[in-house]
Amino acid sequence: MSSAAPTAPDAVPDQAVLAVDRPSRRLRPARLLTAVHRRRADVTVVLLFVALAGWLTHGLWPDPAARVLALNPEDQALYEWFLAVDSRALLGDFDLLTGRLNAPDGVNLMTNTTVIALGVLLAPVTLLFGAPVTFALLAMANLAGTAIAWYLLFTRVLRARRLAAALGAALCGFGPGMVSQTNSHLHMTAQWLVPVIVWLVVRMLRAADPAGTADGPDRRRVVSSAVGLAAAVTAQVFVGEEVLFLCAVTLLVMAVTYAVTDRNLARRALPGFAGGMMLAAGLALVVLAWPLWFQFAGPQGVADGMFSPHYFSADLRSWWTVSPLSIAGGDGAARLTTGPAEYNSFLGLPLLLAAAACALWLGRRRLVVACVFGTLVTGALSLGPRVIVDGERTAVPGPYALLSGLPVVDGALPMRFALAVLPLIATLLVLAVDRALRGTGLARRLVPAAVGVALLPLLPTPLPTAERPPLPEFVTGGHWRQCVEPGGVLVPVPLATPKQPWPMRWATAADAAFGMPEGFFIGPYGRGGTAAMGTYAQPTSALLAEVGRRGGQPVIGDEQRRQAAEDAEFWGASCVALADGTPHADSLRGTLEQLYGPATRIADAWIWRV
Repeated sequence: MSSAAPTAPDAVPDQAVLAVDRPSRRLRPARLLTAVHRRRADVTVVLLFVALAGWLTHGLWPDPAARVLALNPEDQALYEWFLAVDSRALLGDFDLLTGRLNAPDGVNLMTNTTVIALGVLLAPVTLLFGAPVTFALLAMANLAGTAIAWYLLFTRVLRARRLAAALGAALCGFGPGMVSQTNSHLHMTAQWLVPVIVWLVVRMLRAADPAGTADGPDRRRVVSSAVGLAAAVTAQVFVGEEVLFLCAVTLLVMAVTYAVTDRNLARRALPGFAGGMMLAAGLALVVLAWPLWFQFAGPQGVADGMFSPHYFSADLRSWWTVSPLSIAGGDGAARLTTGPAEYNSFLGLPLLLAAAACALWLGRRRLVVACVFGTLVTGALSLGPRVIVDGERTAVPGPYALLSGLPVVDGALPMRFALAVLPLIATLLVLAVDRALRGTGLARRLVPAAVGVALLPLLPTPLPTAERPPLPEFVTGGHWRQCVEPGGVLVPVPLATPKQPWPMRWATAADAAFGMPEGFFIGPYGRGGTAAMGTYAQPTSALLAEVGRRGGQPVIGDEQRRQAAEDAEFWGASCVALADGTPHADSLRGTLEQLYGPATRIADAWIWRV
């Protein structure tokens, strides 16, 4: 063996040269084995995430059409209808203003959380197997996909060890808020594009920093990052705008923190970074200008939010309480939030203490400071305009009061700012565990163990599910075609409402091939054209709803018959249908026969052609 130092491109340190005769040939298999080991570890983590997501949602899988998420069945009916409408894009029958609900006015899909991109992407699944299958698939895939995306970000961008990245990604994908929102809020759990957006922003910042390369700013990399960012932001708008808003606010807070803590970096990178962000914004605006105009100013669009920030505020006590959907949670925690789909801030005291300890141990690294400050800001914003403690609203104003009433901000619920805390705390845990694993001594075992113990109480339990009533054979067998032409309007009795959206399942089962009056959606039916849930009930639908609730036989005269005819004409209805098994079906049938005359029997339904 020559004593000269190797000169080949794959030269190795002297210690390695002395250990082997032919280093280049021996190191390549070693590198290959290392790469295989890492890929095997990655595959294992991915499979574990998929298995966990499947376990959490397994109650839907025996029969998605007959199963429902028991904690929020109304929103599940709504999202399945959204998916059915979105799937019609594959048939060339799709518009941002759809007449398949709220006939004749229609529904603005941009104003509603319609997950258009997901619905169009999975349109083949919906058309082949039905919207309930697509819903169950997305409920599972959003959890697993979000965790996997964060895992890739932590391992590729932060260069974290696999164990550290897996723990942090698990919190991002399966934290209390994510599991809670899985109760039918597909637009909030589809967060797998957020790590992509973060990666592109980081990539752009690194490329814009002249100190990052020997040749100064990498303008080509800045431009490619800007183009990718524009594409990711555009896609996220059609998945869930609220998630994009939360991501943007969090990144803005972290960017300001970075600029304050490292002014040299800000001075060096600001020109290139600002230019890249302007390019990304410009490209995204070219694509999004018309859809956003349509959302806020188009037909059936609304420019304000309909949910009160005072009501949808996180209780301060909820932060150190464990979610009822976790193994260590209790039923008493439910009173600290608005419902089981909003356990966003229920992180528990062990995790908060572990995150604080990790931040102190890591010191004043820029990323650590930015994560801590971002956690404090978004956590404070979640408290809403007035701080609530243990169910009691205090006189103490929350930071959200500074934002309340601003355009766009009104569309976001304050308590959902807590969702942004999950990846911030997860990043602190990843950095701490990774640092410990790279070191020696007691910390190497103590830190990962402490983080694992802090996360253990938050291990989620399977989402509760229940049976739901079967749909009438009149719908599932396609007999509705004898009653209404495709694209026409069918009136189910009683009509769908925000509180009772079940008749919308009829349209969902028919792939939204026919329209329906009224229903469950957001439209401009509040005072002065402001946002409201649902529309005004026509006199006939109000009459039928009352009979459906109480039964009995109302007195029907010429005035009611004239009104029934006018309402049917207003809706553009082809027929009215009453299925067997409907509560108070006999009373409803008698009322309808007085309004529209004798009924016709089709399959398991009575119909009136109007």
